[in-house]
Amino acid sequence: MDWVSPENVIAVLTALLGVAVTFGVLLIERRVPRRKRIGYRVQLDTPVGERDDARLGLFNEQQDMADATLVLLRIENDGAVSIGREDYNLDTHGLTIDFTTRAVRAVALTHAPFSAATVDHRGSEVLLPKVALNRGQYFKLLVLLTGGGVGSPVSVSGGIRDGDVHPNHSTTFDDKPPTFSRAARAVTVTLTACVIALASIIVVRDDTPPPMGCTTGTLTVTGSTAFAPVVQDLAKQYEEDCDGATVVVDPHGSTAGIRELADKGAKTAQGSPALVALSDGRKPGGYPQLRENMVAVSLYTLVLNDGIRLENLRLADIRRLYRGDITNWKTLGGPDLPVRLVSRDANSGTREVFQRRVLGRNEPANSSRDCAHKDDPDAPVVRCELDSTEQVLTTVAALPGAIGYTELRSGTGLEGLHRIAIDGRRPNVDEIGTSPYPYREIEYAYTYGQPPADSLTSSFLTYLTHGGGQAIISTHGHLPCATPKGLKICGEG
Repeated sequence: MDWVSPENVIAVLTALLGVAVTFGVLLIERRVPRRKRIGYRVQLDTPVGERDDARLGLFNEQQDMADATLVLLRIENDGAVSIGREDYNLDTHGLTIDFTTRAVRAVALTHAPFSAATVDHRGSEVLLPKVALNRGQYFKLLVLLTGGGVGSPVSVSGGIRDGDVHPNHSTTFDDKPPTFSRAARAVTVTLTACVIALASIIVVRDDTPPPMGCTTGTLTVTGSTAFAPVVQDLAKQYEEDCDGATVVVDPHGSTAGIRELADKGAKTAQGSPALVALSDGRKPGGYPQLRENMVAVSLYTLVLNDGIRLENLRLADIRRLYRGDITNWKTLGGPDLPVRLVSRDANSGTREVFQRRVLGRNEPANSSRDCAHKDDPDAPVVRCELDSTEQVLTTVAALPGAIGYTELRSGTGLEGLHRIAIDGRRPNVDEIGTSPYPYREIEYAYTYGQPPADSLTSSFLTYLTHGGGQAIISTHGHLPCATPKGLKICGEG
C-alpha cells in the first residue's frame, strides 16, 4: 500500500499515543478520586552526643545525652486537594510521630502553621495538633532524641478521611520535587523521539511529488492580462517541477483569448489544442465547444493618480464620472484637474466586470488616442482604451487627473497611483462573501472540449485549479475556488 511509509507509520503512532494520553488524563481526572495525602520524610538523622571528635560531642557534659541524636522531619500535603482540620480521624489530636526506641527530649518547629505550644510529646511519641494544609504546603520538626542510635525507625500515623499518610523518599536537600512525574517524563520522551524521527525523515528525504500527471510538451496560456502575473508564476513553478514541460504565457485580454481558443480548436483535426484561455468572468455566448473551469475569485479596484488625494468615491459618483456628468475633480472635493478615464479595450474581461458589477451599463465611447487630449471635441470627458492592465497602471500613474481600474494585486507596489474605496469599502480577500464590495468576479479557465487526461493541458489545468498552484494564487491576493470558502462563493457564480 502506498501510504505504508516510515514517516506515515511514525505519524500515525505519534497521533495514537497522543490521543491515548489525552483520554487517559481525562479518565483519571473524571474517574479516579482525588485523594487526600500527607507524606513525610526524614531529612536529617545525626548523632550529637559523645563522639570520637570532641568538637561534635555537643552534650558530653550533660547527663544521659551521650547517645543523643537530632532528627529533621518534613511533613507535607502531597495530595491533589487541601486538607482541613475536620479530615483527621483521631478525636484528640491530628498525627502521631513514633521514634520507636528513642525518647523525645525536645521539639522545635519551622515553617509550621501552628504554635509549638500545641505540640505534646511523651516517651517516643510526638503528638501533633490537627493542622490544615493546602496542597503543597509543608512544615518541619527538629527533634532531639536519646536512647537509640541513628537510623532507628520513624513513623507517622493518625489517618486521613478519604486519604492516607505515607512515607516519601527525600530527593534533594532543598526539597524541590521533580517538575514531571516518571510517567509524564516517559510520555514526553516518547513523543519527542517520534516527532524528531518524523522530522528527520522528512528533512533527509527529498521526495516532493511533482504536479499531478506531469507531462512534457508545450502549452500556451492566453486571455486575461489582469490574471497574467499569477499565471506567469504558476508557469515558472510548473516548469521547475516538470522537466520537459514549457508553458508560454501570452495574454491579450479575456475576450480575445476566448476567440483565439475557439478558432484554434475549430482548426484542430483531432482532440483539443494545447491552449488554455483565462477569462475575467464567464465567456460570451456562442462558444458551446469551450469547457469552463472555475479557478479563483478575483477582486478589482479603481486606481487614481496620486495628484488626486481622494481615498473614497461613492458608487453614485463613480457612475456620474463614467457618464460624463463630472468633468473636473474639484466637483468631488479634489484638485482643479480635468477627469481622464483610462479604460481597457472591448476584449477586456476586467472592463466587462467593471461595467456589469459597478456601472450597471457600458462605458461611454472612446474620445482620445493619447489619453490626454480629446479627439472628439463634443465628448464630455477624455476617455481612452488600452490593451493591457499594465498599460492602464502606467498611464494612470503618469497622467494628472487620471482614473482607471485593475485587478487587486496588479496595483501593489506601483508609484504614482493609489487604490480607492467604493462607498467606504476596500477590496479585502478575507471579507469576500460577507462584504458588499461590488467589484469582484470569478476567474475562469477554458479549454476546447475535454483535453486528454494524459495531456499537458489537463495536467496544468489540474495544477491550476486543484494542485500546488493554489498557494501561488493565494499569494497574489486571490481566493482559490478549491478552498472551502472559495467553493461556496464560486458555486454561487
